[in-house]
Amino acid sequence: MSDEELEDFTILRELDEPITEEELDAAGEQSGEVLERLREEGVGIEWVDSEVMTDEDGDVTGTFCHYRAEDAEAIREHAERAGLPATRIDRRGEPLEGE
Repeated sequence: MSDEELEDFTILRELDEPITEEELDAAGEQSGEVLERLREEGVGIEWVDSEVMTDEDGDVTGTFCHYRAEDAEAIREHAERAGLPATRIDRRGEPLEGE
């Protein structure tokens, strides 16, 4: 699958309970391993970046992730295999202009 055939998605990952930065790092490693396996299986998916949400104590409450994928099902499969929530999966729109 060529890079031009991948669509941009934003994934909201809301956590039931806050986690530490160390736990987030471990989840990120697991996510990367699953991404590699999916690509080896011919699934078009790649991580672009993530923004982390924290509470007043600095614990992680969720993330907004930007992925490029062949379809939303590839995103769901990745989340399921990696043990990550995928609270909401949406196609990315154009960025807003402004200050």
